[in-house]
Amino acid sequence: MSVGVRVLGIETSCDETAAAIVARDAGGRGSILSSIVRSQLEEHAPFGGVVPELAARAHVSHLDRIIARAVAAAGLQLREVDAIAATAGPGLIGGVLVGLTTAKALAAALGKPLLAINHLEAHALTARLTDGIGFPYLMLLVSGGHSQFVLVRGVGDYQRWGTTIDDALGEAFDKVAKLLGLGVPGGPQVERLARGGDPHRFALPRPLLNQDRLDFSFSGLKTAVRLAAEAAAPLSEKDAADIAASFQRTVAEIVSARARAALVRLRAELPDAIPRLVVAGGVAANLEIAAALRQVTAAAGAELIVPPIPLCTDNGAMVAWAGAERLGLGAGDGLDFSARARWPLDSADMGIGHAA
Repeated sequence: MSVGVRVLGIETSCDETAAAIVARDAGGRGSILSSIVRSQLEEHAPFGGVVPELAARAHVSHLDRIIARAVAAAGLQLREVDAIAATAGPGLIGGVLVGLTTAKALAAALGKPLLAINHLEAHALTARLTDGIGFPYLMLLVSGGHSQFVLVRGVGDYQRWGTTIDDALGEAFDKVAKLLGLGVPGGPQVERLARGGDPHRFALPRPLLNQDRLDFSFSGLKTAVRLAAEAAAPLSEKDAADIAASFQRTVAEIVSARARAALVRLRAELPDAIPRLVVAGGVAANLEIAAALRQVTAAAGAELIVPPIPLCTDNGAMVAWAGAERLGLGAGDGLDFSARARWPLDSADMGIGHAA
């Protein structure tokens, strides 16, 4: 692939310190030259969840070395990159500030363009890096902080069709894991325990499914799991496995029902578009949810695209790619761009050349 631009991407929005270099050629094809991710699981494990101050301190301690490793792994000198991209929100504001401030310093010192990236946009565009798909397409983002359906019409052009009205799905997995005395991260722990459980033992609610909307609600489901656990206390290993399996089955049914409705809307509103559902976020790694989505898309005659799991979770390559896409359209941001704890993907300032 002939190299058009090479972009350094920095991701520090939560508890992964990540940097990567991605190349994008003149035809819009991308390749990952390097991707380094440092997890902070050990730092946060004693607290049962991410502690924002600890996360920010870890980013400060390790980011410079992570960037140096990414540059070396790409076989480049730092001056050879064409632009610097960094997550500018949404996320834990302390961590976002670390990454964005570092990117500003590099851009100023090297005389390179700065691209302040919306973390959700980075997830939304990853499938164009991995699978080279065109616009438009439907994205389901399911992670620790976000659960939403988004119509991706172009770079900077997004329409949110549904979101969670309370907990994100990844957060619900984490809370159920904590309730059952499991470790972190909660999603893989619940999935592991569920393999040995009876998914039909506990009848759990499916909030909002009787309503004609694409929003999610997991708070009531989480409460129902707690009540089931209290009723069965003291929990045996079998009880815990059955609760985990019942919760996971219920979640898979909720997500697949919403995906089915979203694909119906996609065909109705964009009848000439190739029906595609792109899944992003760490929950995409859950095998039962993935199987349910495969069934839904197959029945709907739609294509299901799930990028490799390391690119579904937080990483620098997705940030670099979003920067390369925006750079290719002439976008750029000033050094006064402000970090944002909240930044909806379909906000009015998502267009090319957006500013603080």
